[in-house]
Amino acid sequence: MKLGPLVPGELLLDTFDLALDIGRVDMQASPYDVSEYGLPPVKIETPEGKSEYAAMQRGFMERGNALRVRVLDAITRARESAAA
Repeated sequence: MKLGPLVPGELLLDTFDLALDIGRVDMQASPYDVSEYGLPPVKIETPEGKSEYAAMQRGFMERGNALRVRVLDAITRARESAAA
């Protein structure tokens, strides 16, 4: 949270949303039954499940990359503002 004052609230929420989605998929791919929480299993032991899991991981990577760019933009703006 060190960057909290520098980044817009919407960006901060987007990072938490990504972390929440990653955590959900992690639970869905675990050996535990979390279906009572509305999370269907991702059966990574099957070819279909492994493919589904890999696709979700790629999506997380893309979202994370976009968030990194936004964070770096916020830091750059803060530095420029401080230097002015």
